[in-house]
Amino acid sequence: MWGYRQAAAYRPGTKLTGFKVEATDGSIGKVDKHSEDAGAAYLVVDTGPMIFGKEVLLPAGTVVRVDVQEKKVYVDRTKAEIKDSPTFDKEKHLDDPHYREQLGTYYRRPLG
Repeated sequence: MWGYRQAAAYRPGTKLTGFKVEATDGSIGKVDKHSEDAGAAYLVVDTGPMIFGKEVLLPAGTVVRVDVQEKKVYVDRTKAEIKDSPTFDKEKHLDDPHYREQLGTYYRRPLG
């Protein structure tokens, strides 16, 4: 869950900050921050006030495709699934293994 899929075409070193993020049913915002650390890769997405009005953390395993030309990241979740995800905690996301486990469990569940 915490690594980019090989089929996503993510190349290490690619700066994703500012890329638009597309859920299966439309745009959800832009990448505010990302990590490519082995076993701990993620995206922090700023959804802006028009959608959810918050930041969300998406494990890199949710990324199905990175389009460098269009500057877009496509994920395999709906807007509702992302909106209902555990609350993003800026303080915990880097250091709290229980928080990562909670997120991983949420995003590993069956789609839909």
